[in-house]
Amino acid sequence: MSIQTKTEKNNTAFITIEDLKRNYDGVEALRGINLTLNRGDFLTIFGPNGAGKTTLIRIISTLLPPSSGDIKVSGYDMDNHPAEFRKTLGIISHQTLLYHDMTAKENLEFYAGLYGIRDTNKRIEDILKLMGLYERRDSRVSKFSRGMQQRLTIARALINDPSLILLDEPYNGLDQHASALLSDQLIKLHDRKRTIIMVTHNLIRGMEVATKVGILVKGRMLFLKDRDEISGHGFDDIYFHYVSGDIQ
Repeated sequence: MSIQTKTEKNNTAFITIEDLKRNYDGVEALRGINLTLNRGDFLTIFGPNGAGKTTLIRIISTLLPPSSGDIKVSGYDMDNHPAEFRKTLGIISHQTLLYHDMTAKENLEFYAGLYGIRDTNKRIEDILKLMGLYERRDSRVSKFSRGMQQRLTIARALINDPSLILLDEPYNGLDQHASALLSDQLIKLHDRKRTIIMVTHNLIRGMEVATKVGILVKGRMLFLKDRDEISGHGFDDIYFHYVSGDIQ
């Protein structure tokens, strides 16, 4: 796996994935993924269980090595300085990684300390206000609803002001109201300086926040287009066409 440094230019690739593969005991979880994203893209990847979505997220986040293939991220050298790359990541999943016996503020103070962030009080105050949790800053996480915990999870992932945010099934376990709030927060977070990759089963929510849409089936990216090229009403048919196809 190789991540090479490049000079940033307008519309130059921020992430380039080339022929990425991952095998588990002879089973191909990823079967040659090719993908290019510019800075500021929001890619939503859909796919059934076992498609390889979480494996892809884990490889990009450096939690799992690929069997072969390259990932290049502009400005970072994975081979020699992987820790520097990880400092730019924010990871959000249905597992909150929060300490339930601590308050919202204490959780963010803990993660800010891990990243060596200065002026933590101002940073934490701003993020809690952004997530609508400032009034509950001194409440223990164990008292939070599932939706509030997910909002605090986003706050945790933003504490280091990441340039790349990875979301692994963030809508799991959320009711309709909490899902709508999460989508609203993701739309607010998305700007031209942040690149976001999300994998989800939720077609409606995933489509409404994306600038690019992909469909991953049996380890292959069978569909990848800009969101504005896709009719929202017709995407269900497109998705089920690829998912139900006979892919070897």
